[in-house]
Amino acid sequence: MVERFNGRIEEVLQSHHFRSGEDLETTLHRYVWLYNQQLPQSALASKAPLQAMKDWHKIKPELFKKQPYYLLGCDSASGAPLPR
Repeated sequence: MVERFNGRIEEVLQSHHFRSGEDLETTLHRYVWLYNQQLPQSALASKAPLQAMKDWHKIKPELFKKQPYYLLGCDSASGAPLPR
């Protein structure tokens, strides 16, 4: 799945002209949201990644430290937002 995400984000980066770093950041955040919440993945039984994770949480909650939900921003190893 990581390879698919990287390939798709590469297409986004090659097909857009960014006027600023903020424009790039906005586009990346929008795409990450779209990818995680809207785009069904064949490897996940045609579910979006977030929905698949929520389904796994219902079946095996002991595998999770907390309930999956979507937060804007980057992930970090601790789960806390990265400083800007």
